[in-house]
Amino acid sequence: MALSAITTHCPSLVRLPANAPSTSLPPTSVSFRFSSISLSRRKPISIRSTSISAVPKTEGLTPAISLTDSALKHFNKMRSERSEDLCLRIGVKQGGCSGMSYTMDFESKANARPDDSIIEYNGLIMVCDPKSLLFLYGMQLDYSDALIGGGFSFKNPNATQTCGCGKSFAAEM
Repeated sequence: MALSAITTHCPSLVRLPANAPSTSLPPTSVSFRFSSISLSRRKPISIRSTSISAVPKTEGLTPAISLTDSALKHFNKMRSERSEDLCLRIGVKQGGCSGMSYTMDFESKANARPDDSIIEYNGLIMVCDPKSLLFLYGMQLDYSDALIGGGFSFKNPNATQTCGCGKSFAAEM
């Protein structure tokens, strides 16, 4: 079948908060006109559908970066010692034994850049730049207060190689 004309009208998709009243969006329509070569039929066929009014809930989705309970408790303790208006900036930089190393620091929420991803995990707000998020997506951060081997540990599914210290990694993109 050869298509001689395609007409579409697509409303822009808007993600509304869960408690926002639903808005009525115009229906999406697509029309196809068949050419006379393939069929002798010249009437347009119209397909109509309406947009969904509610955005599905995102419960059950895996967060971009997750924390164990011990890491969350330790971060909240560190944050309370400084100021309540701080968020955790997490990222990667060139360097370390394996090529890239993890960076973490508390900063003011006002310092977040427009292109940063903001991840809220059980009350802790984490900020990550887009390039770092490519390497950190799916990572789980843990904390141990053990005398030997204690501190933060990173379980990164994107790491192809890690250093013995656990603070640097290599990844292929």
